[in-house]
Amino acid sequence: MPWYEPLESGAASMTFKPLELTNEIAVVTGGASGIGKGIVKALLEQEMKVVIADIEKSVLDETVEELSSFGEASGFVTDVSDPVSVESLADHVFSTFGKCTLLFNNAGVGSGGGGKAWEHEPNDWKWCFGVNVFGMSNGVMAFVPRMLESGKPGHVINTSSGDGGFAPVPMASIYASSKAAVSCFTEALQHQLVLEEKDIGASVFYPSGGLMNTGLFNSQRNRPSELERVKNPAKRKPMTFEELKNTLEQSGREVKVADLDDLGRFVVQSVIRRQYIIARDLDETVELLHRRADAIERFEVPPHHEMGL
Repeated sequence: MPWYEPLESGAASMTFKPLELTNEIAVVTGGASGIGKGIVKALLEQEMKVVIADIEKSVLDETVEELSSFGEASGFVTDVSDPVSVESLADHVFSTFGKCTLLFNNAGVGSGGGGKAWEHEPNDWKWCFGVNVFGMSNGVMAFVPRMLESGKPGHVINTSSGDGGFAPVPMASIYASSKAAVSCFTEALQHQLVLEEKDIGASVFYPSGGLMNTGLFNSQRNRPSELERVKNPAKRKPMTFEELKNTLEQSGREVKVADLDDLGRFVVQSVIRRQYIIARDLDETVELLHRRADAIERFEVPPHHEMGL
C-alpha cells in the first residue's frame, strides 16, 4: 500500500495518511514550559516517548520530573540557535531511539526591542532570528536528513504566530518578521517533502485561543550577554505573565487565558491527521487576509494584525 492517499486523478500530490504515535519518538524544543509543555503532555497521553529540549536546565529538570509520571519523558539541554547544540540533540535522539517520528521546532523568543523599527539594535535582530528562525532551520537540517534516511513516517511542526505569519503587529516588527519567515519556510519545506515521497510532511502551527502563559513576555531571561542591547539596555523591561494580564485588564480589556494543555491536545490531534495549517478560530484571520488581498490588488499597504487576546 502507498504511504499516501491518491487523489481521484491518481496524482501524487497526495494527502498523507494519519500517523500512528504509540511507542513512537517525539522531540519538542522549548518543551519545558508554556505551549511546548502542553504539547509534551499531549504526546505522552498518546504513549509516545518524548525528548524535551530546552535551554533552561533547572526548568527542564523540573518538567522532566513532573511529566515522567505521565509517561516516558527525558530532557536534553539545547540551545536551538547553535547548530552544534542541535546536532548533538539529533545525535542523542537517533543513537538512543534509532528514529524520530515528530519534530516540534517550538522554541521561541520575543525581539527584546519592541517599538519603532529604527530604534531596534542589531543584537535584537540577531537574538530573535537566531532562536525563532535559525533555531527552526537548525532543527530541520539536523533531523530531516536522518528522518528521510530512516524510511519511517514522520512529521515536522514549526511554531509560527498570527503576528507575522498572517500579518504583522506594527510595533513588533522584528518578531513579526521572524514568524513570517517561519511560515514561508514551512510552506516551502512541505512542498519539498512531498516531492521526496517518503511519508514525511510538515505543518505550521499558529497558537491561538487567548493570552498564553508561555514565558515569551520575559524571554529576556535567556538572552545571551553577547547579544544584549548596547545603546539603550535600560529600555527593556521584562514582564511576567501576571503583570501583562493585570496591565491589560486595567486598561479595560477582557482577557481570555488560553488552556495550554487543551491547546497541546488540539495540536497533536491535528498532527495525527497530517493537517498542514494548525490553528483555531480562523474566521477573523480569513477576513483579515481577504482585506489584505484586496489592498494588495489596489497597490495599497495591507491592514495589519491586531493583537488578539
